[in-house]
Amino acid sequence: MIPKETVDKIFDAADIYDVVKDYVNLKRAGVNYKGNCPFHDEKTPSFVVSPAKGIYKCFGCGAAGNSVKFVMEHEKISFPEALKVLAKKYNIKIVEEELTPEKIQEKQTVDSLFIVTEFAKNFFKKQLHETTEGKNIALAYFKERGFNEDTVKKFELGWSPKKRDAFTENALKNGYKLRFLKETGLTIEKSNEYKFDRFAERIIFPVHTLSGKVIAFGGRTLKADKKTAKYLNSPESEIYRKSKVLYGIYFAKNSMVKQDKCYMTEGYTDVISLHQSGFENVVASSGTSLTVEQIRLVRRFTKNLSIIYDGDAAGIKASLRGIDLALAEEMNVKIITLPENEDPDSFAKKHTKEEIEKYFSDNETDFIEFKANLLAEEAKNDPVKRANLIKDIVKSVSVVPDRILREEYIRSTSKLLKISEEVIFNEVANLLRKQFEDKRNKNYGNFQKQKPLKHQLPAKTAGVYSEVIEKEIIYFLLNYGNEIIEPEGIDGKISVAEFIISEIKNDDLEFHNLIYKGIFLDYEKYFYDSSESVQDFFLKHENEKISNVVAEILSPKQELSRIWEVHGTIKDDTKSKLSSVIPVIIDTFKLKIVQLKIEDIKTQLSRLQPSEKYEEELSRLLGELDIFDPLKVKLTEYLEKLALL
Repeated sequence: MIPKETVDKIFDAADIYDVVKDYVNLKRAGVNYKGNCPFHDEKTPSFVVSPAKGIYKCFGCGAAGNSVKFVMEHEKISFPEALKVLAKKYNIKIVEEELTPEKIQEKQTVDSLFIVTEFAKNFFKKQLHETTEGKNIALAYFKERGFNEDTVKKFELGWSPKKRDAFTENALKNGYKLRFLKETGLTIEKSNEYKFDRFAERIIFPVHTLSGKVIAFGGRTLKADKKTAKYLNSPESEIYRKSKVLYGIYFAKNSMVKQDKCYMTEGYTDVISLHQSGFENVVASSGTSLTVEQIRLVRRFTKNLSIIYDGDAAGIKASLRGIDLALAEEMNVKIITLPENEDPDSFAKKHTKEEIEKYFSDNETDFIEFKANLLAEEAKNDPVKRANLIKDIVKSVSVVPDRILREEYIRSTSKLLKISEEVIFNEVANLLRKQFEDKRNKNYGNFQKQKPLKHQLPAKTAGVYSEVIEKEIIYFLLNYGNEIIEPEGIDGKISVAEFIISEIKNDDLEFHNLIYKGIFLDYEKYFYDSSESVQDFFLKHENEKISNVVAEILSPKQELSRIWEVHGTIKDDTKSKLSSVIPVIIDTFKLKIVQLKIEDIKTQLSRLQPSEKYEEELSRLLGELDIFDPLKVKLTEYLEKLALL
């Protein structure tokens, strides 16, 4: 157990900005900082860090908390483990009783796997630096490859002994359970109960999380035997998913933010050599095809990605799909091709930092141009292959979300392939429409499988029902505007009028009924400027239509919508229910407006005709649909939970 005084010391030291910036690319926004939320996928920053308050808050998914909570949620670890991460970051010593075999057994699986990988990392490091075998074989190899002592220690490189069960035997002796040794892939057990080490007689490359925890290992043999696999990697486990991990990200993240750029390579030694040469903003996909999760991991720190390839054309072609994924995630993708027979590791060892920088700068190519050149050589004068090349390029262009950037790609592709911009524009538009239709069909299919909403309104009645809600909003403003409520999610108390006005103004909500709109606008002026009663202000209104509607709404005959059904009778306790009902009315109003907007967008899409601005209009409408569709689902699910629709 961690002593309270140590916990307090960690909390005092853990500055929220200093902690979060290790995981998220933050930009100053007044007294606060903003960035893309690490807890859900977003392209418009809604994640805010407040150094003054010591908290973070995402206005998209609702995630919020302090420094310790952030580390817990991001790393999926317990409160004590998060404290240990922060203690390590701020050099705070934690005095804790040593874990016994019994306590290890009681730990949850994930915690136990982390404990095992940490033990393994330290074991391999000790074997490298403190044993004759490790020094003579592995350390000598690292020195021969040009890795200095600081680099070897920084990346926590190690050595697994020749003895086939050296690690397993030591781990079991120290109380670590065979179950967790096997689940991490460190130990292999045959049917005859023979146990041996996965990485025996291999140099070790630990794989770290963003916070520096070891989750897996790569092992390289030094044998020349072709029957022996050159590299072995940890199998996937509860703590390791290779598609979500980038080798070197822990050591690169700060430099990625500072340089606003990330270099992507393929292997462990590529990262280490470039890092040692002064390029700390480098990571590796470790032999896997680039995935969306890996791209988003980079995007937390920078949108500028430069992928370094050697001269292997076949390998490059196999990875092109992953680069299309990067374009779809709004990354600025560049390609750097190294000279023939060179890889990042060998190239870094032969050149100075300045020479490497110059080569990268001179040979960095826009991805679309690179892809066109790569495939054009293959197509040459074959019309069929050339047509397929154009389609391939157009497909890449179509996934770029930013319209302006997409148009620039179209222009450069037109010049490069000597084909008219109009043809490319039309092909891109066709692909965008197909993407839209596929997405809509997928969504509608999902909705059809769900249980239909009990009180779902037909789309054609959304406008009518919107007026019912508008009238109800006016009713509460006129009758209860000065009443104090405490809505959920609001820190403190607020009047009904202040809450309604702020919600409608902040979200730019528009009343469809012009009379209700006029009443709302005049009520806002009345609430902040007038000292007379609401009845006197509106019943004497110069607009006779407004005074008549207000008189009707203020009358005892005014009926409320079925929102009140779940709250019981309102005759005697209306005021006591305002805190829960008012926010629901506003959210219902928002939903109806969103429904109307979606119907309008769909109508525009159905009427869209080919023209000069067809692609531009299609992109705009699809972009709007991408905004309003998730909002509709979110509001519907929330209100359905309350059985209010």
